[in-house]
Amino acid sequence: MKKTSILLLLLAICLIIAGCGRTETNNAAVNSAANSQNAAVDPDDDHSGATAPSNTAQPESRNCLVICFSRTGEQYTVGVIDKGNTAIVAEMIAEKTGADLFEVLPADDHYPMTYKELTDVAKQEQNEKARPAYSGDVPDLTQYDTVFIGAPVWWGDWPMIMYTFFEKNAETLSGKNLVPFSTHEGSGLSGFDRKLSAAIPGSTVLKGLAIRGNDAQNKQDDVRKNVESWLSGLNY
Repeated sequence: MKKTSILLLLLAICLIIAGCGRTETNNAAVNSAANSQNAAVDPDDDHSGATAPSNTAQPESRNCLVICFSRTGEQYTVGVIDKGNTAIVAEMIAEKTGADLFEVLPADDHYPMTYKELTDVAKQEQNEKARPAYSGDVPDLTQYDTVFIGAPVWWGDWPMIMYTFFEKNAETLSGKNLVPFSTHEGSGLSGFDRKLSAAIPGSTVLKGLAIRGNDAQNKQDDVRKNVESWLSGLNY
């Protein structure tokens, strides 16, 4: 009788131990499933539909636009080109910043394809303070925070067609960050920054960039490095 009681007691103890083992196993399985579900949740998600801000600024989020005026044809020290020097630089800026790109095109393209004749026309327009018309629909400028604006240096100044653009869009460009860039063969930035600031009162004009046209055609790897270094200095 005692043996039977002892056996029953041992059996009961075994059942209790087995039950505890199953409970621990089940708890472990539940915890594992919970951990797996938590790992799939974005750690930046506060479950309110908002995402925590990133500490790394992304150029694409700055709503940038690159505007340029550029010419093909015969160019000083370069020869005849089929893609404008300024357009090449503009595309590099757009590629690096993720910006949209708009090219200012003459409504009446009366500009000669030969260098000497082109300089004569450019000088005449400057003397007359001409405002040549441009074609195309300008993007909605209200959606951009920063606008890069580039052109070749013509007689130490912006081409007159760019002043047409500035004057027509001065109100919308006011209050924005404006970044000038030029292509040249010795003139550098040629006061583009100062003249842009005067043309667009209320804007913030940032440090500009000057690239030789010859380099834009023949040393594009070097130009790209210069563009990227310049943009990095502007935190782009």
